[in-house]
Amino acid sequence: MVLAMDQAAGSAPTAAELESLLASAMGRALDYRHSAGDEDAPPPQTFSEAVAAFSGPTPQTGESGLSVIEALDRFARPGLREVVGPRFFGWVIGGSHPVGVAADWLTSAWGQNATNAAVAPAAAAAEAVAAKWLLDILDLPREASVGFVTGATTAHFVGLAAARNALLRQAGWDVEADGLFGAPPIEVLVGDEAHATVFAALSYLGLGARRLTRVATDSEGRMLPHALASALENVRTPPLVILQAGHINSGAFDPAAKLISLAKAHGAWVHVDGAFGLWARACPSREKLAAGFELADSWSTDGHKWLQAPYDCGFAIVRDPEAHQSAMAITASYLPAAAENVRDPSHYVPELSRRARGFAVWSMIRHLGRNGIAAIVERHCWIASRMAVRLAAEPGVSVLNDVWLNQIAVRFGEAEPGELGDRMTLETVRRLQTDNICFAGDARWRGRAILRISVSSMATMTDDADRACDAILAAWRAVQSARETV
Repeated sequence: MVLAMDQAAGSAPTAAELESLLASAMGRALDYRHSAGDEDAPPPQTFSEAVAAFSGPTPQTGESGLSVIEALDRFARPGLREVVGPRFFGWVIGGSHPVGVAADWLTSAWGQNATNAAVAPAAAAAEAVAAKWLLDILDLPREASVGFVTGATTAHFVGLAAARNALLRQAGWDVEADGLFGAPPIEVLVGDEAHATVFAALSYLGLGARRLTRVATDSEGRMLPHALASALENVRTPPLVILQAGHINSGAFDPAAKLISLAKAHGAWVHVDGAFGLWARACPSREKLAAGFELADSWSTDGHKWLQAPYDCGFAIVRDPEAHQSAMAITASYLPAAAENVRDPSHYVPELSRRARGFAVWSMIRHLGRNGIAAIVERHCWIASRMAVRLAAEPGVSVLNDVWLNQIAVRFGEAEPGELGDRMTLETVRRLQTDNICFAGDARWRGRAILRISVSSMATMTDDADRACDAILAAWRAVQSARETV
């Protein structure tokens, strides 16, 4: 009976089986990485096609691990967007650097639950050291605490939770004990073009849309100081002010020093959405763009963007570690208390059980170093400027933003009325995606359809950008030609 139970499906594989299984996965991963960027690859399957591939009756009996991995690769590969390829410009997504991927493989193999230093001492230590390196590279207050989260959305949630609780505590309300029912209102001031994830995090925290004051922005999406000053005149209690380092379409930065000075005069907590733009502080040629943001109280940024860490990886950074821990820490009788000078990872994030993201972050920072990170940011910004000049030189094409960083907002049919220009822009995007030489997506900005280009993968080089421009212009010319023959 014991032998039968030990040999049942779900038991640990033998050493030979384990080696074969992981070798198969490694071989398939290498095959995919080596082929990423092939120009003859078809567009990925649609969602419905992928569902059809994966579907089947609920398995009654298991099958071998090798068979499962083979099937996974066979079913998934046709539906993979080549995010790790050199001509992916669809969103601000890093290329999952091989060093980070290798570290992440080890993380999975080690199977550590990065709850606290007692259960996973190495994971807690890697996070503690990587957090110090991160603050140094981004030149943020060294006393700040860092939570390793899934991405900027959760980082907003963490930073804004610390802000909410601290502001209510100042008003004499203990939100941890008494909740939000009957709590004093918090006035929230946010830029009119803030990212959707900011509004999502505010909603999660019970700070709904009707409690927000949206502050006017300029043509690049930057918050206007005089508009913030006007909004602050109407606040009755210390507010929560949310700024942006890197607009999602233009890449522009709010004028942080002026805005934070205004906010602090009213006792505000200032939070910064720096999902990708905060990394400008790591690049000497771009750091002036992000000057002044160090004066804020909390920041959110991603590691799976310009640090090129594998998904998922983000950072919630809070100047006041006590406010950070107060908003996030989970205690229970069965959880060992952290010893003095010991950092428990779960004290800075919403989850108790969580992936040990610090291993990949530590590995990426050690591999790239300060200079390597700066070089990636500088190269991408330079490539974006080069692409914008090339595209803007084409008749009928306009670049709507000054290229501050790595973002380009492109409009096709610039001389056409709004609705026709929208159709021509969207048709150009459709042709571009069908051709599949490169990938970029559409968006709406200030009521107009645009092609949004984000340069953020470590695999992207100048030749790749030039090839992408060829493909974009070819799609645009095809749209023009089709219209002329109608």
